[in-house]
Amino acid sequence: MSLKPSFRVAVLGATGMVGQWLVHLLDRHPWFRVVALTGSDRSIGRPYGEACRWLLSAPMPEWAARMIVQPTEPGFDAEIVISALPSDIAREVEPRFAAAGYLVASNASAYRMAADVPLVMPDVNFDHLGLLQRQRESRGWSGALVTNPNCTTTAAVLPLKALMPYGVQRVHLVSLQALSGAGYPGVPAVEIADNVLPYIPGEEEKLETEPRKLLGQLRDGKVEEAPVRLSAQTNRVPTLDGHLVCLSVELREPIGPEEAVKAMADYRPPEEVSDLPCAVAQPIVVRTEPDRPQPRLDRMVGGGMSVVVGRVQRCPVFTLKFVALTHNTIRGAAGAALFNAEAALRWMGQV
Repeated sequence: MSLKPSFRVAVLGATGMVGQWLVHLLDRHPWFRVVALTGSDRSIGRPYGEACRWLLSAPMPEWAARMIVQPTEPGFDAEIVISALPSDIAREVEPRFAAAGYLVASNASAYRMAADVPLVMPDVNFDHLGLLQRQRESRGWSGALVTNPNCTTTAAVLPLKALMPYGVQRVHLVSLQALSGAGYPGVPAVEIADNVLPYIPGEEEKLETEPRKLLGQLRDGKVEEAPVRLSAQTNRVPTLDGHLVCLSVELREPIGPEEAVKAMADYRPPEEVSDLPCAVAQPIVVRTEPDRPQPRLDRMVGGGMSVVVGRVQRCPVFTLKFVALTHNTIRGAAGAALFNAEAALRWMGQV
């Protein structure tokens, strides 16, 4: 393995919220160098600094501000494409990049549940990247397409993974999702101020399906979904970043809170991914205070890549109940796609 791997990267949909986080996270990435940024028709041909309404508190990198926004079409001198495209555009565009030989790490939902597309959290199911062989053979691609899950799914799946040895059977989830999850300009202030919106289109379906694929087993070139039943209710709340999920979990083995806390706190990423730049030594951080985690206080734990769990208790209906928090635009989106790109390179033996 090279001590200083270097790969050229293009960011698709770079002017949006997730695209901006990608630019920020790539600014000092030890392996990746951005060579192209793409945007919509109104942005093409303009410097990124003019075309992008920068919304992050960190300053826009100078190299990014000078780059000319390009069309979202293959042709970049890059090995890797990281996609922050809306799903309707990603469905059409991403296969073209994979067919053209690029490794595509996508944050879009368009292909997450496709049978030959890995839906991956590297510290949960790194081995699912084995689907790439089937994908290339069946589609005739010289490149590849890897997806990360919905931002809220991320908060639930890591603690559920730690509890899988005890037989996760049924899960009820209630989400409190931050405004940034709706993108920009997002939810009108007149709707969300002094309010909670108890419906987010498409989110409940994702929370009820994606975890089964992520927690499943790869056998004979296909994923056998985990036999877990999930019921989800999703809500938009007036916080800026950080999705909070309240979970009630039924386990086959009736363990108590102490054993559950130990299982989650002791959970570690697979050895294959533990040294990747986006990996954190402790993917699940457990708080014991009665009022944690909180989005404002805990979303940046592990640089925004750890899931923070708290309020682990016995459940009077199921086995356990607890609260999990993820930084939705880092661990749940931009950081997740970067982590997947790193993991795919590791799977391919390039790092």
